[in-house]
Amino acid sequence: MSAAEFSPPYLSPNAIDTALRERGVGLLSGEDTAAWIGVPLAELRALEPHWDRLVADGYLKDGGRYRQRRHSCFVVDGGRVQPVPHRAHWQPVEYNALHGGMQRWFEPMEPAMVAAPAWTRLLQRLAASADALRGAQPWYVEAHPFRIDTTDGIGRPTPEGAHRDGVDLVAVFLVGRHAIKGGESRVFEANGPSGQRFTLRDPWSLLLIDDPRVIHESTPIQPEDPEGHGWRDTLVVTLRAGGFQGG
Repeated sequence: MSAAEFSPPYLSPNAIDTALRERGVGLLSGEDTAAWIGVPLAELRALEPHWDRLVADGYLKDGGRYRQRRHSCFVVDGGRVQPVPHRAHWQPVEYNALHGGMQRWFEPMEPAMVAAPAWTRLLQRLAASADALRGAQPWYVEAHPFRIDTTDGIGRPTPEGAHRDGVDLVAVFLVGRHAIKGGESRVFEANGPSGQRFTLRDPWSLLLIDDPRVIHESTPIQPEDPEGHGWRDTLVVTLRAGGFQGG
């Protein structure tokens, strides 16, 4: 860890719902994420090979080649997880000034990942946290496995800059890092001066965000070795009440 790098202020699993309600942000270590979801950490880590088979993002307006991803949607209601027919990812310009207003059709998540019991439990637990925050109701869930790499010399986890997603709850899992520097997470009050910065390194550590209250971003990554190649793998899951963005 460099002198300028800040450690995440991890919480205990039983404190996360209170932190979300009171401050709009909560963080868990990888071990505690697994305990919070109710699966062994090894079952979450068994999902990691799916990140080696992501597909290049052809919609980057900055012309970059540094992002690979997939995208699938679900409805979670009272513990029942229902995949929905494959659909485009759409955000309004007010939430994503760079890529908003576009119908972005990404390849779906691999069926084996969607079928994994750990995946079902992960979605159920996130929906339970959204229930605690907003009240029990159906949740419209979008899941985005990402790999940001250093193919272009620099990779941008959030090319749109500091933003909100236009949903109720955002979950950012740090799946893994390889031979990179940078990738600092930054979260700020949407309507105030307070903020935090920290670098997630622990596999399957989790940042949970009450989206209407908090703006977030991640700083660019570079390879540790100027001649080398590195990447940062994340899983972003958003939960929204009332329906998917874009209808």
